Amino acid sequence: MNQVLTISCKLKVSESQAAKLDATLDAFGQALNWVNQNTPEKIVNAVKLQSLCYYEIRTRFGLSSNLAQQVCRRVAGSRKVAKQKQRPVKAFKTGFVTYDARTFSFREKDWTVSLSTVEGRERFELAIGNYQRGMLKGANPKSATLVKRQDGSYYIQIGLKSEPPASENGNAVLGVDLGRTDIAHTLEGQHWDGQAITKVRDHFANLRAKLQHKASKGTRSCRRRCRQLLQRLSGRERRFQSWINHNVSKRIVETAKALSASIALEDLTGIRERTNQQPRSKTERRRSNSWAFYQLRLFIGYKALRAGVKGILVNPAYTSQTCHPCLHIHPDPDKSYRSGKQFKCGHCGWQGDADFNGAKRIAAIGANVNRLGGPWLSCQITAGLLKARALA
Repeated sequence: MNQVLTISCKLKVSESQAAKLDATLDAFGQALNWVNQNTPEKIVNAVKLQSLCYYEIRTRFGLSSNLAQQVCRRVAGSRKVAKQKQRPVKAFKTGFVTYDARTFSFREKDWTVSLSTVEGRERFELAIGNYQRGMLKGANPKSATLVKRQDGSYYIQIGLKSEPPASENGNAVLGVDLGRTDIAHTLEGQHWDGQAITKVRDHFANLRAKLQHKASKGTRSCRRRCRQLLQRLSGRERRFQSWINHNVSKRIVETAKALSASIALEDLTGIRERTNQQPRSKTERRRSNSWAFYQLRLFIGYKALRAGVKGILVNPAYTSQTCHPCLHIHPDPDKSYRSGKQFKCGHCGWQGDADFNGAKRIAAIGANVNRLGGPWLSCQITAGLLKARALA
Protein backbone atom coordinates (compact mmCIF):
# COMPACT_ATOMS: atom_id res chain seq x y z
CA MET A 1 0.00 0.00 0.00
CA ASN A 2 1.14 3.52 -0.80
CA GLN A 3 1.19 6.61 1.36
CA VAL A 4 0.26 9.99 -0.12
CA LEU A 5 1.78 13.13 1.39
CA THR A 6 0.73 16.59 0.23
CA ILE A 7 3.37 19.31 -0.14
CA SER A 8 1.99 22.86 -0.25
CA CYS A 9 4.03 25.17 -2.51
CA LYS A 10 3.47 28.86 -3.21
CA LEU A 11 3.38 29.97 -6.85
CA LYS A 12 5.05 33.06 -8.30
CA VAL A 13 2.29 34.50 -10.47
CA SER A 14 2.31 37.51 -12.81
CA GLU A 15 -0.76 39.68 -13.37
CA SER A 16 -1.59 38.04 -16.70
CA GLN A 17 -1.16 34.57 -15.20
CA ALA A 18 -3.33 35.53 -12.20
CA ALA A 19 -6.17 36.46 -14.56
CA LYS A 20 -5.93 33.04 -16.26
CA LEU A 21 -5.85 31.20 -12.93
CA ASP A 22 -8.85 33.18 -11.63
CA ALA A 23 -10.82 32.35 -14.77
CA THR A 24 -9.96 28.66 -14.39
CA LEU A 25 -10.86 28.61 -10.69
CA ASP A 26 -14.17 30.36 -11.37
CA ALA A 27 -15.08 28.03 -14.27
CA PHE A 28 -14.17 24.90 -12.29
CA GLY A 29 -16.24 26.01 -9.27
CA GLN A 30 -19.26 26.90 -11.40
CA ALA A 31 -19.01 23.59 -13.24
CA LEU A 32 -18.99 21.66 -9.96
CA ASN A 33 -22.17 23.33 -8.73
CA TRP A 34 -23.88 23.07 -12.12
CA VAL A 35 -23.25 19.32 -12.34
CA ASN A 36 -24.36 18.83 -8.74
CA GLN A 37 -27.60 20.74 -9.29
CA ASN A 38 -28.49 19.38 -12.74
CA THR A 39 -27.88 15.65 -12.30
CA PRO A 40 -29.77 13.15 -10.10
CA GLU A 41 -28.35 13.05 -6.59
CA LYS A 42 -28.33 9.24 -6.56
CA ILE A 43 -25.66 9.11 -9.32
CA VAL A 44 -22.32 8.60 -7.57
CA ASN A 45 -20.41 7.07 -10.49
CA ALA A 46 -18.00 9.42 -12.27
CA VAL A 47 -18.36 7.62 -15.61
CA LYS A 48 -22.16 8.02 -15.56
CA LEU A 49 -21.86 11.70 -14.67
CA GLN A 50 -19.35 12.17 -17.48
CA SER A 51 -21.69 10.53 -20.02
CA LEU A 52 -24.48 12.88 -18.96
CA CYS A 53 -22.76 16.25 -18.90
CA TYR A 54 -19.22 16.07 -20.33
CA TYR A 55 -19.95 18.01 -23.53
CA GLU A 56 -22.15 20.50 -21.69
CA ILE A 57 -19.33 21.25 -19.22
CA ARG A 58 -16.88 21.89 -22.04
CA THR A 59 -19.30 24.10 -23.98
CA ARG A 60 -20.77 26.03 -21.06
CA PHE A 61 -17.62 26.64 -18.98
CA GLY A 62 -14.77 26.36 -21.48
CA LEU A 63 -12.84 23.75 -19.52
CA SER A 64 -10.39 21.40 -21.17
CA SER A 65 -11.23 17.73 -21.66
CA ASN A 66 -9.37 16.52 -18.59
CA LEU A 67 -10.63 19.31 -16.31
CA ALA A 68 -14.19 18.45 -17.35
CA GLN A 69 -13.50 14.86 -16.28
CA GLN A 70 -12.04 16.12 -13.00
CA VAL A 71 -15.30 17.95 -12.32
CA CYS A 72 -17.27 14.72 -12.69
CA ARG A 73 -14.83 12.81 -10.47
CA ARG A 74 -14.98 15.46 -7.79
CA VAL A 75 -18.78 15.54 -7.71
CA ALA A 76 -18.97 11.74 -7.65
CA GLY A 77 -16.42 11.48 -4.84
CA SER A 78 -18.20 14.09 -2.71
CA ARG A 79 -21.53 12.35 -3.20
CA LYS A 80 -20.09 9.02 -2.09
CA VAL A 81 -18.82 10.59 1.14
CA ALA A 82 -22.11 12.41 1.69
CA LYS A 83 -24.02 9.17 1.14
CA GLN A 84 -22.02 7.46 3.87
CA LYS A 85 -22.78 10.36 6.23
CA GLN A 86 -26.43 10.35 5.11
CA ARG A 87 -26.55 13.98 4.03
CA PRO A 88 -26.77 15.67 0.60
CA VAL A 89 -24.08 17.68 -1.16
CA LYS A 90 -25.59 21.17 -1.05
CA ALA A 91 -22.90 23.21 -2.81
CA PHE A 92 -19.18 23.31 -3.58
CA LYS A 93 -16.86 26.06 -2.46
CA THR A 94 -14.91 27.79 -5.18
CA GLY A 95 -11.20 28.55 -5.19
CA PHE A 96 -9.65 25.20 -6.12
CA VAL A 97 -8.93 23.04 -9.18
CA THR A 98 -7.79 19.41 -9.15
CA TYR A 99 -5.18 18.17 -11.65
CA ASP A 100 -3.72 14.84 -12.73
CA ALA A 101 -0.65 13.86 -14.74
CA ARG A 102 -2.19 15.02 -18.04
CA THR A 103 -2.84 18.59 -16.89
CA PHE A 104 -0.03 19.04 -14.34
CA SER A 105 3.72 18.46 -14.46
CA PHE A 106 6.67 19.26 -12.20
CA ARG A 107 10.16 20.12 -13.44
CA GLU A 108 12.98 19.88 -10.93
CA LYS A 109 15.77 21.56 -12.91
CA ASP A 110 14.18 25.02 -12.56
CA TRP A 111 11.62 24.21 -9.80
CA THR A 112 8.55 25.01 -11.87
CA VAL A 113 5.16 23.46 -12.50
CA SER A 114 3.01 23.49 -15.62
CA LEU A 115 -0.79 23.77 -15.27
CA SER A 116 -3.67 23.73 -17.71
CA THR A 117 -5.93 26.81 -17.67
CA VAL A 118 -8.97 27.87 -19.68
CA GLU A 119 -6.55 29.81 -21.91
CA GLY A 120 -3.96 27.10 -22.43
CA ARG A 121 -0.94 25.74 -20.61
CA GLU A 122 1.06 28.00 -18.25
CA ARG A 123 4.33 27.45 -16.38
CA PHE A 124 4.84 28.83 -12.86
CA GLU A 125 7.91 29.13 -10.67
CA LEU A 126 7.69 27.72 -7.15
CA ALA A 127 8.48 29.96 -4.16
CA ILE A 128 9.54 27.20 -1.76
CA GLY A 129 12.04 26.48 0.99
CA ASN A 130 14.43 23.68 1.79
CA TYR A 131 11.73 21.40 3.22
CA GLN A 132 9.68 21.42 0.01
CA ARG A 133 12.80 21.08 -2.15
CA GLY A 134 13.96 18.10 -0.14
CA MET A 135 10.57 16.39 -0.45
CA LEU A 136 10.25 17.10 -4.18
CA LYS A 137 13.82 16.21 -5.12
CA GLY A 138 13.80 13.20 -7.40
CA ALA A 139 10.00 12.93 -7.21
CA ASN A 140 7.63 12.41 -10.11
CA PRO A 141 4.25 13.61 -8.79
CA LYS A 142 1.12 12.69 -10.71
CA SER A 143 -1.55 14.80 -9.01
CA ALA A 144 -2.00 18.27 -7.55
CA THR A 145 -4.62 20.79 -6.40
CA LEU A 146 -4.49 24.49 -7.19
CA VAL A 147 -5.79 26.68 -4.34
CA LYS A 148 -6.31 30.43 -4.03
CA ARG A 149 -6.08 31.63 -0.44
CA GLN A 150 -7.96 34.52 1.13
CA ASP A 151 -4.95 36.83 0.91
CA GLY A 152 -4.95 36.43 -2.88
CA SER A 153 -1.90 34.13 -3.07
CA TYR A 154 -1.88 30.93 -5.14
CA TYR A 155 -0.64 27.56 -3.87
CA ILE A 156 -0.22 24.22 -5.57
CA GLN A 157 -0.70 21.23 -3.27
CA ILE A 158 1.37 18.45 -4.80
CA GLY A 159 0.59 14.84 -3.90
CA LEU A 160 3.61 12.59 -3.43
CA LYS A 161 2.97 8.86 -3.47
CA SER A 162 5.54 6.61 -1.82
CA GLU A 163 5.86 3.08 -0.48
CA PRO A 164 6.26 3.27 3.32
CA PRO A 165 8.80 0.99 4.99
CA ALA A 166 7.61 -2.21 6.57
CA SER A 167 6.69 -2.01 10.25
CA GLU A 168 9.07 -3.63 12.69
CA ASN A 169 7.59 -6.68 14.37
CA GLY A 170 8.86 -6.01 17.89
CA ASN A 171 6.96 -6.79 21.06
CA ALA A 172 7.64 -3.42 22.72
CA VAL A 173 4.70 -1.00 22.90
CA LEU A 174 4.80 2.72 23.70
CA GLY A 175 1.55 3.66 25.43
CA VAL A 176 0.34 7.24 24.96
CA ASP A 177 -2.36 8.76 27.15
CA LEU A 178 -4.10 11.80 25.60
CA GLY A 179 -5.84 14.44 27.67
CA ARG A 180 -6.25 18.12 28.47
CA THR A 181 -4.12 18.46 31.61
CA ASP A 182 -1.31 16.81 29.68
CA ILE A 183 -1.85 16.90 25.93
CA ALA A 184 0.02 13.60 25.74
CA HIS A 185 1.85 11.45 28.32
CA THR A 186 3.97 8.50 27.20
CA LEU A 187 5.08 5.36 28.96
CA GLU A 188 8.66 6.70 28.88
CA GLY A 189 7.67 9.67 31.04
CA GLN A 190 7.51 12.23 28.25
CA HIS A 191 4.65 14.65 28.71
CA TRP A 192 3.46 17.90 27.19
CA ASP A 193 1.84 20.18 29.75
CA GLY A 194 -1.51 21.51 28.65
CA GLN A 195 -1.67 24.41 31.13
CA ALA A 196 0.31 26.84 28.95
CA ILE A 197 -1.73 25.75 25.94
CA THR A 198 -4.97 26.31 27.87
CA LYS A 199 -3.89 29.89 28.65
CA VAL A 200 -3.35 30.60 24.96
CA ARG A 201 -6.71 29.08 24.04
CA ASP A 202 -8.48 31.05 26.79
CA HIS A 203 -6.84 34.21 25.43
CA PHE A 204 -8.25 33.48 21.96
CA ALA A 205 -11.68 32.77 23.48
CA ASN A 206 -11.70 36.07 25.40
CA LEU A 207 -10.75 37.99 22.27
CA ARG A 208 -13.52 36.28 20.33
CA ALA A 209 -16.08 37.15 23.03
CA LYS A 210 -15.04 40.81 23.06
CA LEU A 211 -15.15 41.10 19.28
CA GLN A 212 -18.56 39.39 19.10
CA HIS A 213 -19.93 41.73 21.78
CA LYS A 214 -18.51 44.77 20.02
CA ALA A 215 -19.96 43.63 16.69
CA SER A 216 -23.43 43.25 18.22
CA LYS A 217 -23.37 46.84 19.55
CA GLY A 218 -21.43 48.62 16.80
CA THR A 219 -22.14 50.20 13.45
CA ARG A 220 -22.20 48.40 10.11
CA SER A 221 -18.52 49.18 9.43
CA CYS A 222 -17.66 48.07 12.97
CA ARG A 223 -19.42 44.74 12.45
CA ARG A 224 -17.62 44.21 9.16
CA ARG A 225 -14.25 44.92 10.77
CA CYS A 226 -15.04 42.61 13.70
CA ARG A 227 -15.92 39.78 11.31
CA GLN A 228 -12.59 40.24 9.55
CA LEU A 229 -10.72 40.14 12.86
CA LEU A 230 -12.65 37.04 13.99
CA GLN A 231 -11.69 35.28 10.78
CA ARG A 232 -8.01 36.12 11.28
CA LEU A 233 -8.23 34.99 14.90
CA SER A 234 -9.69 31.65 13.84
CA GLY A 235 -6.77 31.08 11.48
CA ARG A 236 -4.22 31.90 14.18
CA GLU A 237 -5.75 29.47 16.66
CA ARG A 238 -5.99 26.73 14.03
CA ARG A 239 -2.34 27.17 13.07
CA PHE A 240 -1.34 27.15 16.77
CA GLN A 241 -3.12 23.83 17.32
CA SER A 242 -1.56 22.35 14.20
CA TRP A 243 1.92 23.47 15.26
CA ILE A 244 1.55 21.91 18.72
CA ASN A 245 0.19 18.65 17.31
CA HIS A 246 2.98 18.42 14.74
CA ASN A 247 5.64 18.83 17.44
CA VAL A 248 4.03 16.35 19.86
CA SER A 249 3.43 13.71 17.17
CA LYS A 250 7.00 14.05 15.86
CA ARG A 251 8.52 13.45 19.32
CA ILE A 252 6.25 10.47 20.02
CA VAL A 253 7.09 8.77 16.71
CA GLU A 254 10.83 9.46 17.16
CA THR A 255 10.72 7.87 20.63
CA ALA A 256 8.87 4.81 19.35
CA LYS A 257 11.31 4.48 16.45
CA ALA A 258 14.31 4.63 18.80
CA LEU A 259 12.77 1.94 21.03
CA SER A 260 11.66 -0.23 18.08
CA ALA A 261 8.21 -0.11 19.62
CA SER A 262 4.64 0.14 18.39
CA ILE A 263 2.48 3.10 19.43
CA ALA A 264 -0.73 2.43 21.35
CA LEU A 265 -3.38 5.17 21.53
CA GLU A 266 -6.89 5.32 22.92
CA ASP A 267 -9.68 5.29 20.36
CA LEU A 268 -11.43 8.52 21.39
CA THR A 269 -14.08 8.41 18.67
CA GLY A 270 -17.27 10.01 20.02
CA ILE A 271 -15.55 11.37 23.14
CA ARG A 272 -17.13 14.81 22.75
CA GLU A 273 -20.65 13.44 22.55
CA ARG A 274 -20.08 11.32 25.66
CA THR A 275 -18.43 14.04 27.77
CA ASN A 276 -20.98 16.69 26.76
CA GLN A 277 -23.68 14.63 28.47
CA GLN A 278 -21.95 15.26 31.80
CA PRO A 279 -22.83 18.41 33.80
CA ARG A 280 -20.04 20.92 33.17
CA SER A 281 -19.57 24.67 32.97
CA LYS A 282 -19.59 26.51 29.65
CA THR A 283 -15.84 27.17 29.94
CA GLU A 284 -15.01 23.51 30.56
CA ARG A 285 -17.23 22.46 27.67
CA ARG A 286 -15.41 24.87 25.34
CA ARG A 287 -11.97 23.75 26.48
CA SER A 288 -12.86 20.09 25.96
CA ASN A 289 -14.50 20.54 22.56
CA SER A 290 -12.03 22.93 20.94
CA TRP A 291 -8.81 20.89 21.04
CA ALA A 292 -8.04 18.84 17.93
CA PHE A 293 -7.33 15.38 19.38
CA TYR A 294 -8.35 13.73 16.13
CA GLN A 295 -5.81 15.85 14.26
CA LEU A 296 -3.09 14.72 16.70
CA ARG A 297 -4.09 11.10 16.08
CA LEU A 298 -3.87 11.66 12.31
CA PHE A 299 -0.45 13.28 12.60
CA ILE A 300 0.86 10.40 14.71
CA GLY A 301 -0.65 7.96 12.21
CA TYR A 302 0.96 9.26 9.04
CA LYS A 303 4.31 10.01 10.72
CA ALA A 304 4.36 6.49 12.19
CA LEU A 305 3.54 4.96 8.81
CA ARG A 306 6.31 6.94 7.17
CA ALA A 307 8.81 5.89 9.85
CA GLY A 308 7.85 2.20 9.74
CA VAL A 309 6.28 2.26 13.20
CA LYS A 310 3.16 0.22 13.86
CA GLY A 311 0.15 2.03 15.34
CA ILE A 312 -2.61 0.48 17.46
CA LEU A 313 -5.90 1.90 18.73
CA VAL A 314 -7.15 0.42 22.02
CA ASN A 315 -10.48 0.57 23.77
CA PRO A 316 -10.34 3.55 26.20
CA ALA A 317 -12.81 2.03 28.69
CA TYR A 318 -11.41 2.17 32.26
CA THR A 319 -7.82 2.84 31.16
CA SER A 320 -7.64 5.88 33.47
CA GLN A 321 -9.46 4.16 36.37
CA THR A 322 -7.56 0.86 36.47
CA CYS A 323 -4.45 0.50 38.61
CA HIS A 324 -1.71 -0.85 36.34
CA PRO A 325 0.13 -3.03 38.95
CA CYS A 326 -2.91 -4.85 40.38
CA LEU A 327 -5.58 -4.15 37.70
CA HIS A 328 -8.00 -3.04 40.42
CA ILE A 329 -10.89 -0.59 39.83
CA HIS A 330 -12.74 1.29 42.56
CA PRO A 331 -15.71 -0.87 43.65
CA ASP A 332 -18.03 2.15 43.72
CA PRO A 333 -18.97 3.07 40.10
CA ASP A 334 -19.44 6.73 41.15
CA LYS A 335 -15.92 6.99 42.58
CA SER A 336 -12.40 6.56 41.25
CA TYR A 337 -8.87 6.15 42.55
CA ARG A 338 -7.91 9.01 40.25
CA SER A 339 -8.09 12.59 41.53
CA GLY A 340 -6.89 15.14 39.00
CA LYS A 341 -3.26 14.34 38.17
CA GLN A 342 -2.87 11.93 41.09
CA PHE A 343 -3.74 8.24 41.24
CA LYS A 344 -3.80 6.33 44.55
CA CYS A 345 -4.92 2.72 44.49
CA GLY A 346 -6.98 1.62 47.49
CA HIS A 347 -6.18 -2.03 46.84
CA CYS A 348 -2.40 -2.32 46.44
CA GLY A 349 -1.44 1.17 47.63
CA TRP A 350 0.37 2.28 44.43
CA GLN A 351 0.28 6.03 43.90
CA GLY A 352 1.71 8.28 41.23
CA ASP A 353 0.91 10.31 38.14
CA ALA A 354 -2.54 9.43 36.79
CA ASP A 355 -1.56 9.97 33.16
CA PHE A 356 1.48 7.72 33.58
CA ASN A 357 -0.82 5.05 35.02
CA GLY A 358 -3.12 5.46 32.01
CA ALA A 359 -0.18 5.15 29.62
CA LYS A 360 0.89 1.92 31.35
CA ARG A 361 -2.60 0.44 30.94
CA ILE A 362 -2.79 1.49 27.29
CA ALA A 363 0.63 -0.07 26.65
CA ALA A 364 -0.41 -3.31 28.36
CA ILE A 365 -3.59 -3.61 26.27
CA GLY A 366 -1.65 -2.71 23.13
CA ALA A 367 0.97 -5.36 23.93
CA ASN A 368 -1.73 -8.04 24.20
CA VAL A 369 -3.25 -7.01 20.89
CA ASN A 370 0.18 -6.81 19.29
CA ARG A 371 1.02 -10.31 20.46
CA LEU A 372 -2.34 -11.97 19.79
CA GLY A 373 -3.29 -9.96 16.71
CA GLY A 374 -6.96 -9.98 17.71
CA PRO A 375 -9.21 -7.28 16.29
CA TRP A 376 -11.56 -7.56 19.23
CA LEU A 377 -9.84 -4.85 21.27
CA SER A 378 -8.33 -2.51 18.75
CA CYS A 379 -7.52 -1.72 15.18
CA GLN A 380 -4.39 -0.45 13.52
CA ILE A 381 -4.63 3.28 13.00
CA THR A 382 -2.15 3.30 10.16
CA ALA A 383 -4.34 1.13 7.95
CA GLY A 384 -6.89 3.91 7.63
CA LEU A 385 -4.43 6.75 7.34
CA LEU A 386 -2.59 5.97 4.11
CA LYS A 387 -3.88 9.19 2.56
CA ALA A 388 -3.37 11.45 5.58
CA ARG A 389 -1.93 14.79 4.53
CA ALA A 390 1.08 16.65 5.88
CA LEU A 391 0.96 20.43 5.77
CA ALA A 392 4.24 21.95 4.69
